[in-house]
Amino acid sequence: MNKKKKLIAGMWGRHLITALLIMMILTGLYSLISGRMEQKEEMSLSALSREIENENVSKIIVRGNEMEVSLKEGGERISKKEIETSLTETLVNYGVSQEKLAAVDVEIKSDSGFWYWVGALLPFLLPFAFILFFFWFIARQAKSSAFQAFSFGQSKARVIGPNDKKERVTFKDVAGVQEAKSELTEIVSFLKSPQKFLNIGARIPKGVLLMGAPGTGKTLLARAVAGEAHVPFFYLSASEFVEMFVGVGASRVRDLFKMAKKAAPAIMFIDEIDAIGRHRGAGLGGGNDEREQTLNQILVELDGFEPHEKVIVMAATNRPDVLDPALLRPGRFDRRVVLDLPDINDREQILKIHARKKPLADGVNLRSIAERTPGFSGADLQNLMNEGAILAARSGRKKIEQRDLIDSIEEVMLGPERKSRILTPHEKKIASYHEAGHALATALLPNADLVHKVSIVARGRAAGYTLKLPIEERHLYSRAHFLDELVVALAGYVSEKIVFGDITTGAADDLKKATDIAHSLVTRYGMSDKIGPVAWGENEMVFLGKEIGAERAYSEVMAAEVDAEVSGFLREAQKKAEEILTKNKKALDALARKLIEEESIEKDEFERMMKELGVKKSR
Repeated sequence: MNKKKKLIAGMWGRHLITALLIMMILTGLYSLISGRMEQKEEMSLSALSREIENENVSKIIVRGNEMEVSLKEGGERISKKEIETSLTETLVNYGVSQEKLAAVDVEIKSDSGFWYWVGALLPFLLPFAFILFFFWFIARQAKSSAFQAFSFGQSKARVIGPNDKKERVTFKDVAGVQEAKSELTEIVSFLKSPQKFLNIGARIPKGVLLMGAPGTGKTLLARAVAGEAHVPFFYLSASEFVEMFVGVGASRVRDLFKMAKKAAPAIMFIDEIDAIGRHRGAGLGGGNDEREQTLNQILVELDGFEPHEKVIVMAATNRPDVLDPALLRPGRFDRRVVLDLPDINDREQILKIHARKKPLADGVNLRSIAERTPGFSGADLQNLMNEGAILAARSGRKKIEQRDLIDSIEEVMLGPERKSRILTPHEKKIASYHEAGHALATALLPNADLVHKVSIVARGRAAGYTLKLPIEERHLYSRAHFLDELVVALAGYVSEKIVFGDITTGAADDLKKATDIAHSLVTRYGMSDKIGPVAWGENEMVFLGKEIGAERAYSEVMAAEVDAEVSGFLREAQKKAEEILTKNKKALDALARKLIEEESIEKDEFERMMKELGVKKSR
């Protein structure tokens, strides 16, 4: 307390010294300016009398005892008349004749009125007013600083009111995720009519955890629940709880729950809860005290909820595997809703929602776009429609065409075209044979996807690409599919080796992808005949300390066998790619020449070429 008093006293002392310095500076400036103001020359009464006699005075203005004299030859003078004597009498006493005096315009003005008093008092009141303003400003700043110190632990949640039509979202604005919406409909019913559940002894979940890949619409769905229930929506990112001072996060948690309880029925939404809800005690040297205290406070607040409080806590994460078990136990976040990537029907509905305010040209087929976008999330599809609108505007068109949306698929997947990246003729030939190898292997293998486009135009980090998409939605993948994918991934590498007798760095990403597939076949999916049906996989630990402390599930001998099996899968795939491309060298050369000439081959043109060359999938 003494330190606080000393700090406040020192602060006010510094402010007082600053005020005195400013006063001194203002006083000096005022004296300097007033001293430099133009001063009128003063003349005596005898001199004024001579000027009047010489008929050189045009006008005299009398203000009290002071006179302003205007001379005919130009210029002004000031003079003072005698006290208690009229001007006429004074001048006559100085020898001025009545005729000469009558020729001078004499005007009497009295010093009074508003501006007189302003001019008289302003030089005295202005510094005083400035001092008052300065101390008021300092007091206000001190009060604000004190308020900020006290409000440091208050919640920074944004609130969307139930009557905010601009920000309100309902289930109609969320396409797909039918199962998730069905589960969350119970939450809406409870918030609207909780007594129906309480009468039968049912307890509505206190916490709802939305889990899914990035961009699947977790935040949007949480807002839709609040919009359907017509209740306030408190939104806060988990990272906003954490500060450099221990205890601030816990204080903000308490304040957030307090705000939500006052506004009940309401929904609290904590985005990216894994920022504070990670597994405790899993790192080297202990955990983060601030983060762990914040998590502890959330757990306490969830336990303190009563069923009749009508406040639902919703949270979102794309890493449920790293969350603390205490956060997921019954009574806390015990309702878990999984949001999958949308299927073809969901993608079509999402595209229609994002196309509402965009002018589409006749002939635009959103179903076709949905077929070309497997694996796209809702955020990807929104970005796709936006990129299509940008492409149309860039071309000077007022409506979005099918071509714009097709091009925007590649824009979202790979990035913009890098037309400035100019390849030498030899590099262009290498890239053409590389992509032709991928495309030809895809066309020949029975379990590979369909080729939609082959291009050697650089996009993003890729110097060229072969766009292949599945015929239908897949949820389960076979061993045969992975083996064919290995062959396709290595076909570009093999094509360079066959044609040029050398290899380049262009196959680096392909080799990484092939190695990851082969490793997953052995250690995750149990698809290795030699290793057998086991799943070791990677630890996938995000905590350094936990990874170091965890025991390995297999020996060094088994690790060597795993490496040998991965290498075996890759060599078998390379051998098969060499057989395919060598046998179909004519088709490989034709595809490469076409790419060198036109740089891109679309699906229809590719299928026509394969038919003419007699290339078809083996069964």
